[in-house]
Amino acid sequence: MANYLFKSSRLGFRNWTEKDIVPMSKINADKNVMEYFPSTQNQKQTEDFIKRMQKSYDENGYCYFAVDILETGELIGFIGLSYQDYKAEFTPCIDIGWRLKKAAWGNGFATEGAKACLDYGFHQLNLKSIVAIAPELNLKSQQVMKKIGMTKNGVFLHPSIDEGDPLKPCVLFKTLN
Repeated sequence: MANYLFKSSRLGFRNWTEKDIVPMSKINADKNVMEYFPSTQNQKQTEDFIKRMQKSYDENGYCYFAVDILETGELIGFIGLSYQDYKAEFTPCIDIGWRLKKAAWGNGFATEGAKACLDYGFHQLNLKSIVAIAPELNLKSQQVMKKIGMTKNGVFLHPSIDEGDPLKPCVLFKTLN
């Protein structure tokens, strides 16, 4: 059994290990999963992501956590918290985000996991506020944001996305402790 930092009723949240590279690479290479991102990611990009998440956890006590289904131990992706400091009116901030393999969609895992991460952020880390962002086109993520009690704070143009890209207009949701 994995050494979970915390759990929800069906999910375990943990730091990343080397054995996560291949399954997470498959998730990051899925065009359906990455529909609302500028591109898919290859294995090297996934390795770099996992190293950043491990470093974030070591330094801050949080990251986009590796998430397993407790019953099977299967990695289904990530749900967690990340420090963001790109140039925007609301940064620096702590962002909540998720990316799950397509086979895990439609089971309420994103909502369940995001609620557990908000609880962890507010009650274990004593964070004062957490934001969530998504392209305006990503209505499914916006639904999760609403289900976990976040409030829409506006729309902004993401500075890391190219002009003219339909993913550039993003929504900002926020919740306070």
